[in-house]
Order: sequence, then structure tokens, then C-alpha cells
Amino acid sequence: MSEKVVIIGSGPAGWSAAIYAARANLDPLLFEGTVKPEMIPLGQLAYTTEVENYPGFPFGNVRAFVESAVDKDRHWNLPSIPNHLREKKKRESLADIQPHYAVQGTELMELMKQQALNFDTRVVSDDIVDVDFGSSPMKVIPANGDPIETHSIIIATGARANYLGLPSEEAYKNKGVSACAVCDGALPLFWNKPLAVVGGGDSAVEEATYLANLKTAVKVYMIIRRDEMRASKIMAERAMNHPKIEILWNSVVEEVVGDGDLVNGLKIKSTKDDSISDLEVGGMFVAIGHTPNTGFLSGKLEMNDKGYIQWSKAFRTNTSVEGVFAAGDVADDYYRQAITSAGTGCMAALDVERYLADKGIE
Repeated sequence: MSEKVVIIGSGPAGWSAAIYAARANLDPLLFEGTVKPEMIPLGQLAYTTEVENYPGFPFGNVRAFVESAVDKDRHWNLPSIPNHLREKKKRESLADIQPHYAVQGTELMELMKQQALNFDTRVVSDDIVDVDFGSSPMKVIPANGDPIETHSIIIATGARANYLGLPSEEAYKNKGVSACAVCDGALPLFWNKPLAVVGGGDSAVEEATYLANLKTAVKVYMIIRRDEMRASKIMAERAMNHPKIEILWNSVVEEVVGDGDLVNGLKIKSTKDDSISDLEVGGMFVAIGHTPNTGFLSGKLEMNDKGYIQWSKAFRTNTSVEGVFAAGDVADDYYRQAITSAGTGCMAALDVERYLADKGIE
């Protein structure tokens, strides 16, 4: 028997689509991925600490709510309690002593997953490695298991940020290294500290300008490999004329430096003479682009020049293949926010519901 809808991806778009599809009695089957960086369970927010800009989660004892809502067998995946608090208050409830500035990325995603599970979404911890859009019904091919027939598909595999690939960078992710200034730049971790943005395109300028315009901004360094920006002229001028932005031309990051807990500097290498200098910063934001997770599609859908899936209808999640819909960052190279991803996940589920109804599939 064919599935009504298969959802590929488990970020905000995937879980939102699952919630709406399940409530519409479409009995969705969701593939959440494995540990591969291309599509990890819970999406890119699993790499994020505080999430300040998702509505409905103001400051408070969020952990207590999360633990009460999420099945106990998944509590292991929630952010750990700091060791000094464990030692200080061993006899107290962890929910009572966990300080929360805002909901953590993993917590938010576990809550979304729980909500989808509450409506009987079926979840498979596996990757989809291929698709067959030419058959009727269509097929999705998991890494482990037999092909699955389905009348519709929602692709919500997201996009992953590109990093420099330094071991020190990896060690300080979420400890002062980020790939999203709009997501993380206003966190207390970065208050009143000089910061660095790596990259020279329009996105890098936007990140640097965002950081420099914060009330807590001190100075923002833009680290650019060449002696000119890739950014458009107007964007480049915006950065060069900003009083709190300083541009380091012909420079690359050689190493991220920290005290083991947080970033406190960078080693900068000149692309002209290979000399090394120290730069004191409290955070590094990498803005060298994103890669959409569309490799398994093998060009079977229309995409833009950056590899993002293109919607075939304005304000609809339809793709170039009938019955296939795309939601979240895999189809968004502009906003890339949790809330916009969740919104398009809702849209995709509604589009699927109407598509199946038009086809008389119940």
C-alpha cells in the first residue's frame, strides 16, 4: 500500500509539515536522517544553543517545561547541565537549577518532534539516498530498507552552513563560533566584545552590519581573503563606511583561539607574505555561504544556480515535479530562519492535502 505523504527532513519545516499533515489525517511518514552532516536528526538547530527569536519561548524555566513535555526516553538528547551546578545542588531537581536565557535549539526541536509524535507521525531514523519521480506512485529509497511508494513527497532537508574546516573552529562551535549572526549575534555571549566576520560577499556584509548595529557592539572585523569584496558595490561601501566595521584585507583565519570554554581570539594569516598576527575577538561568524542538502535528488528537480530547489508557483511550495513539494531552507537561500522554515512546512502540508484531495486520494 502506498503512503499518502513522505516527509524527508526533520528541522522546523519537516516537523511543522508533519504536524499539519497528521492533523489532516494524512498519516505522514517522516525520515529524520542519521548522523550524516547533510541531514542530521532535528536539523541545523541541533547545532544551536539559545534561540531568542522563535516566538512563544520567553525567558523562564524552559527546561522544566521541556522535560515535562518530551518523552523521557529522549531526555538524553537535551543540553547537559553544567558540571558546577551538578556539584552545587546535587540533591535538587535538575529542572529547578538549570538556568535558561532562552530555549535551546535542541530543546525547541525536541518539542516540535514531540508535537508531531503526539499526532501519530511515524518517524524513521534513516536517510533517503535516492528518489524515483518517474514511477506512479513515486518512490523514495532509504539507505537501509526497501523502496517506499508514496503519492506525494515533502522535501525539507535544509541547507548546511559552510565552515572553514579548521579543527579549532570545530572545537569552538557554539562557544563563540557561529554561522548566523542574525540567529546568535545578540546573545549575551557576544555582548561588548569585538567580533569577527569571515567572508566578503553580500551575506558577510549583512552579518557584519547587523552585528555593528547592535546596542552592545564594540567593533566588528571583516576578514577578507583578497584585496576586494565579492559583495555588490553598494554593500561593500556600506561596510567600508560603517564606523564600527574594520576590514582586514588579504587575510585568512589560521586558527581559532580560546580558553577551552569560549573564543577569545584568532590567529590571522596574511595572504601576501604568510605572516601571522593575533586578533582579540570574543566571537567569529563564518559567512561563506550555505550548501543545500539536495545531493540525493541528482538534478531531478529544477534548482537555482546555488542548488536550492525552486518553487514552480508563486507563494506555493510546488516544485517542477507534480506531487513533490519543498519547504524550509532547502528552497530558501534568502531568509534561512527557523520561523520561516516552519511557516513553509505548514504551507507544504496544506498544499499536499489539497493536491491529494484533487487527485481523489484518501
